[in-house]
Amino acid sequence: MAVYTDVSAEDLGEFLASYQLGELKSYKGIAEGVENSNFLVHAGDSHYILTLYEKRVAAGDVPFFLALMEHLHARGITCPQPVKNRNGETLGRLCGRPAAIVTFLDGMWMRRPDPPHCAAVGDALAHMHLAGADFAGKRNNALSVADWRALYQQAAPHADKVQAGLAAAIEQELSHLEKAWPRDLPQGVIHADLFRDNVLFVDERLTGVIDFYYACNDALAYDLAVTVNDWCFDLRSSALNTELARWLISRYAAVRHVDKAEQKAWPLVLRAAAFRFWLSRLHDWHFPREGDLVHVKDPAEYRHKLEHHRRHAPPAL
Repeated sequence: MAVYTDVSAEDLGEFLASYQLGELKSYKGIAEGVENSNFLVHAGDSHYILTLYEKRVAAGDVPFFLALMEHLHARGITCPQPVKNRNGETLGRLCGRPAAIVTFLDGMWMRRPDPPHCAAVGDALAHMHLAGADFAGKRNNALSVADWRALYQQAAPHADKVQAGLAAAIEQELSHLEKAWPRDLPQGVIHADLFRDNVLFVDERLTGVIDFYYACNDALAYDLAVTVNDWCFDLRSSALNTELARWLISRYAAVRHVDKAEQKAWPLVLRAAAFRFWLSRLHDWHFPREGDLVHVKDPAEYRHKLEHHRRHAPPAL
């Protein structure tokens, strides 16, 4: 989440008039994240999240995201519910941007998760994958293996300025992943960004999964790998915490059956998931987007994770 577009109280009041939420009492921008402009809105007796979809999010994709949240919520997944306006629509326009309001979920994200948190995340991710199996919407992953070379070609001229030989290292790993990537992995709707700051907890109880704006159709194991790479690494040592990984993986597998192709590909998929964020962060480091409250994340974190996976076998899937 971030703030790219300023919204006046007058403009917001006019926008809220098309809803049945009550009088606007207060609102404030939310600084975390990088994709859209987000605000915490207090209207009537409740709080909501207002999102303005910025240029990096294709306007044609927004109905997919909103419909997916409605679909998952209807099947018991603890995620925000899009709020419909007086015309029964979940998508409007505000300040020249597509805009939507979703319900607010209580909780905080875990900066230092422990085993019960990781177990809950594995359970929630598996249930999301099952709940999305009959979702009719389709959206290609714009940051899949097939798209990484274009990002690399943009970032490569700048890579060696960060570290000598970096461009060659990226090319070597990219070529390996392109050739070795399995084509027989089970596919479905994935979150694609289930980082710690996109899962809310009250103590050890998971109260919500948020930020579905990378959601797409891709390999389910890839989604699990993205999640493990964020939740289960010790950032100080850049090493995988195998205890946390086992808790997350085992709870996931207890809910959704993991097939032999996924088990065989698991070490490679973990590498690929680490490489994707290393590459995209390196790209954004050199080509930052303008915004009022945006944090460009350090790409080195994911290079260290990739190097760990290249040296060590992970807990079995």
